[in-house]
Amino acid sequence: MTDTPSTLSARIKDTATGMAMYMPIALARCLPYRWRVPAMGWITSRLVAPVAGYDRRVRENLAHVMPAMPPHKARRLSKGVSDNFGRNLIELYSPDEFVARCHDIPVEGPGLQAIREEQAAGRPVIFVTGHIGNFNALRVAMIREGCDFGVFYRPLSNTWFNRRYIAAMGTISQPMFQQGRRGMSQMVRHLRRGGTLAILNDLNAHDGVPLDFFGKPALTSLVTAEMALKFNALLVPGWCLRQANGLDFRVVIEAPLPHSDPVTMTRQINDRLEKQVRRNMDQWLWIHRRWKDATGPLAEGAAQKLRSYQRQPERGDTG
Repeated sequence: MTDTPSTLSARIKDTATGMAMYMPIALARCLPYRWRVPAMGWITSRLVAPVAGYDRRVRENLAHVMPAMPPHKARRLSKGVSDNFGRNLIELYSPDEFVARCHDIPVEGPGLQAIREEQAAGRPVIFVTGHIGNFNALRVAMIREGCDFGVFYRPLSNTWFNRRYIAAMGTISQPMFQQGRRGMSQMVRHLRRGGTLAILNDLNAHDGVPLDFFGKPALTSLVTAEMALKFNALLVPGWCLRQANGLDFRVVIEAPLPHSDPVTMTRQINDRLEKQVRRNMDQWLWIHRRWKDATGPLAEGAAQKLRSYQRQPERGDTG
């Protein structure tokens, strides 16, 4: 769990900040779902993003990995990114309507049959995905496919807002495993029972190693690949992409990644995600500081960790 503010002033500040963060969501919830979602996209992209610095962050990230992109295109893309982010927010906080809307999402791709076979045999499956489209719609779609779909999540720093975040996430599906020792233990038991797990692997990871993403080093966690190897779980990239009407989705399940070693498998995760992002640039969370710690002392330690991995024999090579 997030640390509860220890003093009265800290609790008051936490509550006030959380309520301010929630206010646009509360206003949007007054509208019918059909209008609520685009309205929240507009509010976020036109009002919230410029004040919160989202637009600037998107343009900085684009300048870092795509310096040749014209400024007018970067500005237009930043609006689309914030619009999708706002739609994700209100969809999460409209769980009943959202789940109903997602009931008939089409699921396609070469990995779907492999998942069905593993599930029928009682073997574990790990979905690896990213902040593209709407991850929560992927949860709904795969539960409909019969997956016992567990989610590993990172709690939010604001305690007041985090309580509502967890409640909304839990309404969409269970079980949920919070980052930390207890959550990891619960997640391990879930996998050993042959469950399905989803992990978003595209955040700046302080315990990760520098791997290329859009041609630039980004600290990337190896834990997802390590878990797939440890539990002999099928590792399947899956993406839920927003459709042109802004309300509906389709799920793409790619072919499973072959087991080899954590670095190779994680590079493949980055490569597959990058291909999807390039096709759907406004649907990925460019707001996140993905390349933030790719230089400096933290990056130097991570690079040393990567070199130690590369000196080891491939774990998947059994001869």
